[in-house]
Amino acid sequence: MKKIGILIIAAAFICQAYAQGTTVTEKEAGEKGSTSAKGDNIKVIIGKDLITVEDSDSSLKIMVRNRGVSILESLEGPRVKIEKFDAPVQSDYESTRRYQDYDKKPGSRGARSFRGHWSGLEFGLGNYTYLRSMDLPDDISYMSLITGKSHTFNFNISQLSMGLTRHFGLVTGIGLNWNCYRFEGNNSITVGPDRVITELVPPDGSSVKKSKFSTLYLNVPALIELQIPAGYSNRLNIAAGVIGGIKLNAATRIVFQDKEVLKTNGDFNLNLFRAGLTARVGYENFMLFGTYYATPWFRELKGPNGYNPEPFEIGIAFTFNN
Repeated sequence: MKKIGILIIAAAFICQAYAQGTTVTEKEAGEKGSTSAKGDNIKVIIGKDLITVEDSDSSLKIMVRNRGVSILESLEGPRVKIEKFDAPVQSDYESTRRYQDYDKKPGSRGARSFRGHWSGLEFGLGNYTYLRSMDLPDDISYMSLITGKSHTFNFNISQLSMGLTRHFGLVTGIGLNWNCYRFEGNNSITVGPDRVITELVPPDGSSVKKSKFSTLYLNVPALIELQIPAGYSNRLNIAAGVIGGIKLNAATRIVFQDKEVLKTNGDFNLNLFRAGLTARVGYENFMLFGTYYATPWFRELKGPNGYNPEPFEIGIAFTFNN
């Protein structure tokens, strides 16, 4: 049986040298490498426990993963048994140790495998508050919205992830944020003679089918994201941070009953820049998000009748991080 064992071990060494290029001999099992020897016992491991050969005075085991053949020495001669063995422990230990070591170093391979959840598509509802209340002052009631028909759509084009550990890191990127605010009344808004946003009522307001105010921004976030393992490779994702935006366009649109459309592009006294707080939570590539813009939306004293509503949005996201 020794000759058989030696031939198998020699073949294993040749296969391993061909597949991996190197073979490491160790003094104790449990250390790095593919071969261990102790006394007359010899153990060869090819790949990540793909093939294991153990040769001792009393037996020879040849395993492919956790199934294989045992050849036992006895007084009656060799006995052959086909068995299912326990899953190898050494590789699991080395794998766990390897991941733990990666997580300790920000620049390690584990940290480099971190991928945030920003790039993708987002859909939701948008509205705004004044003094943290959804009830607007009476003199700007014309700004009231139909929440269920005021939509937000975000296309987060790209992202940059910087892992601090395998499951924790910083995320930034670039995205487009489009909001469509549907007015509740048969009115629109315009910049009045005093350069302040005011109500616009079409000559025949009763013929208005719908009216809305739209904005387009370029967004850049700065997020901290935590990923919590849930199963073999799935993750629960929690992220929060700040988000800044640059105004690209603003417009009003009125659709009349006869399907005539009146669209007006303009500045509408909006500030060029805005910033807010954002948070996201989800499972794998499905997320829920919310964003609240705390900086002044309109220029000082140039909003609707001098007020400055604060917009927010909530919705769902489908990310492309993988």
